[in-house]
Amino acid sequence: MKDSFPLEDANWPALLVEESGGIRYANPATRQMFGPMVDGESANLRLFWAADNLFSAEKFLSNPERSAGGMLALKWKTKEGASVFATYVCPLRRDGTKFFVFQLFKDSPISAEPGTGAPALDANIAHKQKLDCALQLARTVALDFNNALTSVLGHASLLLGKADSDHPWRGSLVEIEKSAAKAAEIAADLAAFSRQEKDTKTQASGNLNSLLQRTIDLFRKPEYGTVTFALHFEPKLFGVKFDEAKIQQAFVKILENAVEAVEERGQVSFETRNLELKEATQDRTIKLVPGTYVCVEISDNGRGIPPEILPRVFEPFFTTKDKSHRGLGLAFAYGIITNHGGGIAISSEPNFGSSVRIYLPATKRVVREQTFNADELFGVETILMVDDEDLLLTMGQIVLSSFGYRVLTANSGQNALNFLKNGEQIDLVITDLVMPHMSGRELIERIKEISPEMRILCTSGYVRGQNDEEDSGYLQKPFTSQDLLRKVKQSLT
Repeated sequence: MKDSFPLEDANWPALLVEESGGIRYANPATRQMFGPMVDGESANLRLFWAADNLFSAEKFLSNPERSAGGMLALKWKTKEGASVFATYVCPLRRDGTKFFVFQLFKDSPISAEPGTGAPALDANIAHKQKLDCALQLARTVALDFNNALTSVLGHASLLLGKADSDHPWRGSLVEIEKSAAKAAEIAADLAAFSRQEKDTKTQASGNLNSLLQRTIDLFRKPEYGTVTFALHFEPKLFGVKFDEAKIQQAFVKILENAVEAVEERGQVSFETRNLELKEATQDRTIKLVPGTYVCVEISDNGRGIPPEILPRVFEPFFTTKDKSHRGLGLAFAYGIITNHGGGIAISSEPNFGSSVRIYLPATKRVVREQTFNADELFGVETILMVDDEDLLLTMGQIVLSSFGYRVLTANSGQNALNFLKNGEQIDLVITDLVMPHMSGRELIERIKEISPEMRILCTSGYVRGQNDEEDSGYLQKPFTSQDLLRKVKQSLT
């Protein structure tokens, strides 16, 4: 429990208390400020409970939420002889066991609450400290949620990839994958919210060819009839910084319109190209400033858009379709693209089709993210997977071994190093960056000392800082089995 306590590194004192009152863990800030009295198996909140409190310790522990926000008096003394007070923060569940999280305070910010005799904390101090605590806990919850989702997505996508198009379970597997992907978005937003920095969610530099290919694959299904897809990808496409989930949503909205426009026997074409603009350029209603861009053009040979309607296609809630459509598809795509600093333009001619052009700011660095078909994802190399979550080790071993790889697993950095020290021949190490005892970054440094040429793939559920040099060797949690297999193949190529 000590290694997984979410407030281990907090700079304020915090306690983890069992429902029975037993003090399971005090973080270093608690021991530094209040001494060693909270350590030991016999430490219990009841032993420190002061008579000044409105509830007995037993009554409080049976329903702490009723007093959430109030201050609790504790009767032990600090090294300086000052009394200690605590405030209940929230419940926390670990390994099926419920715990309560408390913050501790010295008596300097405490005053008597009028008419009650109960201690009260200065409102501003209490608000800030509890908000900081909540943010830290939210971040931990997001990371744990991401780990669980990675296991769900990995197994579901593996089975989905092996199921025939008419398999009776395919529909349910698709819904599981979609639900897990939606939950992953929520976890990512929660992680971004809980960051201490005030910047927005960072975006990794990636290859739009790969993302566009994966999006097209979603539409290669019987329900889309005999629609054909023509692909013309720039092989050395410039890198673009983008939020993969959001940009894929924009592609999906545009593709839904294109497929519907061509009905059953039409064609949808895709083209990607690099643009280097020396001067400002106009495309329909958007103006592109000088710079480097990637352009994604999605065209169809369908019925086209009437000229009187074309200027309104990006308006929210505007639609010429039946009442089941809300008119948000292209408006949603427009918002995503513009939020990435890009632009989107549409040209169309009735009965001759439409063309949607997406422009996104790019760098001249080519991101080497190859696309692989299913047969190319198999391998025979030995992979060492390192993660402190057994669920993820099991998922990784099942997915990778089913594609021919020999898989070793280690639930700590030290166990991973033991494989290398014992002379095990390993072709690739996949390691989580955030682990107890030895972090992933420390493990990487130790691996490089033993085997400088070792290929390494990092994974994490943290919203990470931007570092272009690490993009090709990084896999964001949660990921599908296909994401894992593609990244492994890319790392080994």
